[in-house]
Amino acid sequence: MGPREDLGLAGGVTFGRARPGVAPGRRVPILPHVAPPPPPRPSFRESAHPAARRWDAICRRIEAWAAKRSLAPDLAENVGSAGWFRCLGLLVALIVLALMFWPRFAPLEAAPLVVLDEAARREFRAQSVRPLSLGATQGRHFAAGDAVVRLAAAPERPVIQLAATIGENDSLPRMLQRAGVGSGDAGQVAAMVASALPLGDIAPGTRFSITLGARTSPSDPRPLMVMTFRPRFDLALAITRQGGGLALARKPIAVEVTPLRVQGLVGASLYRSARAAGAPPSAVQDYLRAIDQAVPFEDIATTDAFDLVVSYKHTPDGEGEVGDLLYAGILRGGQPRTQLLRWGAEGTLTSLADLTGASQNDSGLFGAPVAGHLTSGYGMRRHPILGYVRMHSGVDFGASWGAPIYAVTDGRVEYAGWHGGHGNYVRLEHGGGIATGYGHMSRISVAPGMAVRRGQIIGYVGSTGLSTGAHLHYEVYRDGQTVDPMSVRMVQRQQAVDPKQVAAFKARLQALLSVRPSAVVGAQR
Repeated sequence: MGPREDLGLAGGVTFGRARPGVAPGRRVPILPHVAPPPPPRPSFRESAHPAARRWDAICRRIEAWAAKRSLAPDLAENVGSAGWFRCLGLLVALIVLALMFWPRFAPLEAAPLVVLDEAARREFRAQSVRPLSLGATQGRHFAAGDAVVRLAAAPERPVIQLAATIGENDSLPRMLQRAGVGSGDAGQVAAMVASALPLGDIAPGTRFSITLGARTSPSDPRPLMVMTFRPRFDLALAITRQGGGLALARKPIAVEVTPLRVQGLVGASLYRSARAAGAPPSAVQDYLRAIDQAVPFEDIATTDAFDLVVSYKHTPDGEGEVGDLLYAGILRGGQPRTQLLRWGAEGTLTSLADLTGASQNDSGLFGAPVAGHLTSGYGMRRHPILGYVRMHSGVDFGASWGAPIYAVTDGRVEYAGWHGGHGNYVRLEHGGGIATGYGHMSRISVAPGMAVRRGQIIGYVGSTGLSTGAHLHYEVYRDGQTVDPMSVRMVQRQQAVDPKQVAAFKARLQALLSVRPSAVVGAQR
């Protein structure tokens, strides 16, 4: 018998035809029969209970209402309709409801679990690890006992000596009060110093030596005993307390002024070479500005020599102060190429050719007043801020913020300040009906009535007034009317000079050139 017979005998299951002599058996499937799942139980709403029928009616009314009205409307649709305003009111109500449940972030305060008496506090203080400045005793054996008497206040020093410095935009009374001087003494000192010199003449960074005495009570400020300072290079002031009041003493300082001459090769950097030769930074900067007016820097060779003379003030105590630049020159092959001497009532650096009129020439167009590129020309244009076409009465130069702005030629400051859409504005008068204007400055470096030389810094590039970015608005006026700055030619003419002035100029130049070159010595102020 094969497997089929075994299956048939064992389970009464037949496949295909029935065996001979055996009644056909019932056919059953090989895989087990899976009964269908029972039907789900009806929900409460589907039951026949009266309460269920009432609840079903309520739910149907809610569903019908929700089908007509969207609970998540889109406020971008049907703007201004009644439904839109209802949705907006719902949104505002939900926001107000959310804000009403805004949590508080105040710290939670809990009462101490154990009430500590004085003995417990001393024990904790003895065994705790705390800084000594906060009262730590660092060990139980260091704890204060009954034999220790606590002082009501620590003894104060009878005299305090300190140094103070006045800063930028500071005042003498405020500086003294910060140092611990009472308001009464500070006001009296300011009035006494003002009688000797204007308080505005005290330069920022001036150091004050202050001595304070003992105070009568802890709540009173210490009295000022002695204060000494040096407001000027040639003057020292001392304020001392005498007989219960303050007295001012002036101490003039003997100052000797001598010319200081510095020479050396230009090399790779004129500034670094001059500083390495001993010239102070302020003198080197004045020298570079003066030379730039006479000779372009690219025309100065590394083998040329620089030559400058400054006035140098020094005192017997060893302090020194550099004054004005007296002479600026360039030597090539041992021969002077450029010689500029401070001359005249305005104290400008002038060459002998300028003095005698030999440098009279037509130098062509005005130079650019700033190191930048032309971004807008002269004429009608659409204003970038106002939005309509109007006359652009100048040219615009694009430059970086804070770039220096130079006077295009000699002149006098007619106006310096805020000028409407021009922002910070400077107007220079050059004579002959010619004037120039410079607008949108971030900072102005000149004042009305001041005389300026060609190449002198008069301000710095900014974006004040009606401006979309950092640039310089540059104008040229002829007889009060604006003209295209790119069409104006500049002619320099010198008036006749008295021969006596020429002789005096040559004598002064020879006297400065006879000074022996040396380096700066002594302390600098």
